[in-house]
Amino acid sequence: MFGLQLEKVNLNNSRDREEVDKFLQKFNLILDNDVDYTIVLRDEQKVIKATCSKAGNVFKCFAVSEELRGENVTGTLITELVNTMFDQGIYQSFIFTKPDKAKVFEALNFSILSETENAVLLEYGISNINKYLSGLVKQYSINTEIKNGSLVMNCNPFTIGHRYLIEKASAQCEKVLLFIVQEDKSLFPFKDRYNLVKNGVSDLPNVKVIPGGQYIISKATFPSYFIRKEELRTRAYEEIDASIFGRYFCSRLNINKRFVGCEPYCSVTNSYNETLKRILPKYGVKLIEIERNKYEDNYISASIVRQLIREDKLKEVKYLVPEVTWQFLNSKEGQEVLDKIKKSNSPH
Repeated sequence: MFGLQLEKVNLNNSRDREEVDKFLQKFNLILDNDVDYTIVLRDEQKVIKATCSKAGNVFKCFAVSEELRGENVTGTLITELVNTMFDQGIYQSFIFTKPDKAKVFEALNFSILSETENAVLLEYGISNINKYLSGLVKQYSINTEIKNGSLVMNCNPFTIGHRYLIEKASAQCEKVLLFIVQEDKSLFPFKDRYNLVKNGVSDLPNVKVIPGGQYIISKATFPSYFIRKEELRTRAYEEIDASIFGRYFCSRLNINKRFVGCEPYCSVTNSYNETLKRILPKYGVKLIEIERNKYEDNYISASIVRQLIREDKLKEVKYLVPEVTWQFLNSKEGQEVLDKIKKSNSPH
């Protein structure tokens, strides 16, 4: 480590960002677009010898030159980023990495949450997933003495299709735990999605609406920097997300059923359902697929609602969403979201 200097990278400078990206390419890695903080170690000639980044509370984009292996460079980089996160009020962090790198991070007090053929997810911090789930039980008065059903939804926005699926689950279970994906990568902010669902199912007394938290993973945050092939990256994401839900959520919260809507349009979502069907039974959980609700012979989906908004066909949206969503879309806050959707080309 003698002669090396730690330096924060200005990510707003395209030349500085490109320099880090070129260094990562030597290791068949890339600099993910969502990184918000990057550091490097430079030698006396100002050449990058090591780097790592973070996106929110996720560590990513690690690379260390061969000649520095065994010099605890990774520990130095991790410590610097942990301190940065602490300064930002972030006390829980994660890292996705290759399976053969897991021991490096275990030596730095990271704990493995889930492992697949192509990726490992580890966590670090003052809490852990077991403490988190115990907190959920207390905060939301979850009865773990009975068998609970479950759903995980994004609801971007909440449609009558979502409502239909929730009703079906409600009719088949004594209690239903409905988790709303908390990652704010959707056009409708989490706060609005959560409130729309909570208000939209308030007449179903056996349904609890719960924020998804940081352990229900969004595919939007799953790293691409070390898994270049989309097919392998998607499979790793699906398997990690499904195994975390089965191993931890279902075990701690006594969940024995998870409900999903059949997916006639999106091959990615259909693949995810197949992964759930394969993995959840290992944890004693049954996946129940329910045919989606239709309007005029077409399956209802949030993506169709967003597309109608982009096409300025708000009147048609009224037939696809519950009253609570319709009222929101016609509010001042809803108008801001509508404007954002119309300006965006994002499918999310």
